Amino acid sequence: MARPFRETLKTKDFIVTAEVGPQKGTDTSKLIEHIDLLKDKVDALNATDNQGSVMRYPSVGACMLIKERGGEPILQVTCRDRNRLAIQADLLLAYSRGIDNVLCLTGDSIDVGDHPEAKPVFDLDSVQLIHLVHNLNSGRDMAGNELEGKTDFCIGTTGTPSADPIEPQLIKFKKKLKAGVSFVQTQAVYDLDQLKRFVEFARKIDDKVRILAGIVPVISARMAEYMNENVPGVFVPQWIIDELAKTPKKGRIKKGIEIAAGLIRQIKEEGICDGVHIMFIGREERIPEILEAAGLL
Repeated sequence: MARPFRETLKTKDFIVTAEVGPQKGTDTSKLIEHIDLLKDKVDALNATDNQGSVMRYPSVGACMLIKERGGEPILQVTCRDRNRLAIQADLLLAYSRGIDNVLCLTGDSIDVGDHPEAKPVFDLDSVQLIHLVHNLNSGRDMAGNELEGKTDFCIGTTGTPSADPIEPQLIKFKKKLKAGVSFVQTQAVYDLDQLKRFVEFARKIDDKVRILAGIVPVISARMAEYMNENVPGVFVPQWIIDELAKTPKKGRIKKGIEIAAGLIRQIKEEGICDGVHIMFIGREERIPEILEAAGLL
């Protein structure tokens, strides 16, 4: 069985997590294939929660599969789709099934997904969600009622080092750290100077929180330009766009993997932060190539 993630956070110098994207439907065969491929190569696996506001198999179901297959799951919980009653119920279910890591997220806007007519909930935001999980850990629900069996979640959240302007992001991020988290998985980052400034800011507030840099391989110049124009808080530098633009089409995925691995090696060698969180949704089977190229296998 995998080592508990909270122990990894305390003892490992460079932590590696990755993300698996549940499918749209009940056929979990591909998801299981990705879990089995990655569970022994990374310290924990996140299961996304209707990522990009696209309806999919639930994070809690995917986390159960990760647990059953011998991996260490991180449950993602967004505030977009459920109110505080449903969120607390889902967390109790997850903990009762051996899932004790949770990443607290606000969630993407409904209008970017495949059900734009859906009504967003946002009963809570991510800071309130962190407080909610602490309540459950203390043995009470959000209304103050005593639980018959409390939780003991290891709590994480996200941050956006490349947000522009950065000041509003840092204000909210400070509130998240003050609420109490053990780890942070950042959004995709390509400019390591921005990452350094973000980590320095975090260390002044909480010098014990473990920070994992988000790594999203870019596989074409067009993808990079689209991200810069349409994904808030993501900035792909021009040098990466130029590298991909001059790479023949058949070699672009390999080039994207090479660039991602280079960023990981630099982060580790320079000790910029405590590890990386690799997100290659739709191409999870290529994550071992990134790990090998980065010298992590």
